[in-house]
Parts: sequence; structure tokens; C-alpha cells
Amino acid sequence: METSRRRTAASAKAREKHRVLDEFDAAAGAYDLLVGANPGYHRHLALSARRLSVPGRGRGLRLLDAGCGTGASTAALLRAAPEARIVAVDGSAEMLARARRKKWPGTVEFVHAPLERLSEVGIVGPFDGVLAAYLVRNLPDIDTGLRTLHSLLRPGARLAVHEYSVRDRWWARSVWSAVCWGVIIPAGLLTTGSTGLYRYLWRSVLDFDGESQLPPRLRRAGFDDTAVLPVPGWQRGIVHTFLGRRGEQT
Repeated sequence: METSRRRTAASAKAREKHRVLDEFDAAAGAYDLLVGANPGYHRHLALSARRLSVPGRGRGLRLLDAGCGTGASTAALLRAAPEARIVAVDGSAEMLARARRKKWPGTVEFVHAPLERLSEVGIVGPFDGVLAAYLVRNLPDIDTGLRTLHSLLRPGARLAVHEYSVRDRWWARSVWSAVCWGVIIPAGLLTTGSTGLYRYLWRSVLDFDGESQLPPRLRRAGFDDTAVLPVPGWQRGIVHTFLGRRGEQT
């Protein structure tokens, strides 16, 4: 019976994650305004993109921005590897439309598809690096999604997961809840007229893997050389870069 309850709860969470794409579509118009008000948001994305350690300004390389949203992570990846070809994908049509309206070089391509359907729209590996910013926590099946990301990398290439992770630190959970209920959720209501996406954000971060849990999950998905690196500023201990590498022999 306990196993059945766990399966039912997991299924409900998966359904919620599928529905959240509709919330992202509804919030797309105000998304850049809200994240722009977060001190360090863009700087921390840029830091995670640099941590991919893409060589030679990305010349001759192909990179994937998995879960690109309105393009903030794409811009970070472009700054880290200005000569690479970048494929930026997202499951939210409205978020992607916002990204496409911005000015990009011809080396950046935007594709509308969730991670689990990339092959259906012709997006296949190998990629020379993958940035997944605020994506993994929202995947309907995290383990399957990580295996997919692993399969898209060429042997030896890196994945950088830029993500909230507060489970292992009581003070990080407290700060996160205070910021959500004091700032993010009220701001979301003011700018979009709804709190659904922002309440989901609060809950999903509290439920997500801690710093001690995600690296083993990455290793189970096939990644080597896993590491967790902090970001500076008020989000230290809240936002992290999780790194993994596809082995040379896989």
C-alpha cells in the first residue's frame, strides 16, 4: 500500500509538471521583467555557461541550450562560446516566441519541443556541451531526462545543470520561502494576475534534490566527473551549477 501511495504521488507530480507548460505560456509576457529584478540572475547564468569550459570560443562546436525559456540562458551560452552553433529548445511556445523576437546571430537556432520529444523534431546529438538552466527540476521524469541529456552529448563533453537546490540546508529553505512569499509570488500576481506558476516554483524547489542527491542521480544516468559549484551573492547555497561529463568510452 505504501508503494502504491508513493507511485500515486509521483504520478500526480508528473501531471503537474506537464501542466506547468501552460503556466509558462501565460507568464511569458512578464517573465523577463521578473527575472531581471533578481540581483545576479543573468550573472549566475553566465557563470554556469562558462563552467562548461567550451574551448576556442566554441569555434566549430555545437551546443544545446535545453530549456531556453525567453533566451536568457541562450545569451549566457552565446557569451561563453560566441563562435559556436547553438540549438536552443523549450517546451513553452510563448516563452520561445519571446526568445525569437530578440536579436540573435545566425548561429543560434530556436526549436519548440520538450526534451523528451527532441528526436521527433529532428534534434539529435552529438553536442559538444549542454546547458540546462532551471530545466531538470521541471522534467516529468528526471532520471529519463538526464539519460536523454547524456545521450545527446559527444563522448567527453560536459553538461552544466544550473538549478535551485535547497533541501540540504535549513537556512536555504527558509530564505527561499521568505523570498517567494515576500517578493516572487506577490510580484507574479501583480504582473500576470495569477500566482499559479510562482507557487509551483516555490513548491518544486523545496521538493527538488539536495546538493547531496543530484550528483549521484547524474552518475546513475551515466555521467562522470560530477561536481557542485556555488554561485555568489544572496543566492549562494540556493542556486548551484551541477556538472557532469559523458565518459570517453560511452
